[in-house]
Amino acid sequence: MSDAHLTERPLDDGPEPVELTEEPIQLSNREPGGGSEQRSARSRRRRIGWSVALAIGLAGAGTLGVVGWRIAQQKDTQLASPDRVAGLTRDDSERARSTADYLRSGFAADIQLDRSFGTVYRDPADDKRSVLVFGGTTLLWQPERDLDSLFGLMSDETGKVNGLREVPAGDLGGVMKCGTTSGEGGDFAICGWADHGSVAMAMFPGRSVDDASRLFRDLREGIQTRD
Repeated sequence: MSDAHLTERPLDDGPEPVELTEEPIQLSNREPGGGSEQRSARSRRRRIGWSVALAIGLAGAGTLGVVGWRIAQQKDTQLASPDRVAGLTRDDSERARSTADYLRSGFAADIQLDRSFGTVYRDPADDKRSVLVFGGTTLLWQPERDLDSLFGLMSDETGKVNGLREVPAGDLGGVMKCGTTSGEGGDFAICGWADHGSVAMAMFPGRSVDDASRLFRDLREGIQTRD
């Protein structure tokens, strides 16, 4: 059969034939090179993410380094009871010794200490303003938290500690706080310090919180030493 009738058939008005070229056929609406831009954007996001993670990691490492250095600096602490300190004289009377030992034992029962001490210091200008100091040495990971806990225990023993606030701790660092509480002789100031190697508290009958905080810093400088 001849194919002449096929080749001679006139073309109808159907769709134009697709013209094939050597150019690549685009299969999406994205502009050429869009994949490269997206890959670049994802790469930038990854770099930013790693940079943020690195910064956080370095900040955390820096914080740990500071804390570790502070612990190493403060952990080896000694507390003494000198005869004279901050203008006060140690009271070695039987009554004072008994009071100091009672406070020391009660304090040591509230927190595990390597060594503990208790001392009464007499004010030569006024016997009614004797200062009772007690505390001890131990390794404290969170000094402020432990000091707050001890103030809470003191509240149970002596009555609520009012107006508790942080005061300057001085050159020895750590944290120092003072407030007021009540006793048989009326209201009196009470202060405490804590660092990574020691914790101590003191009662100041007849003194304001401001006077007590200053005297407590002076007492600490004469009582506490570090290796």
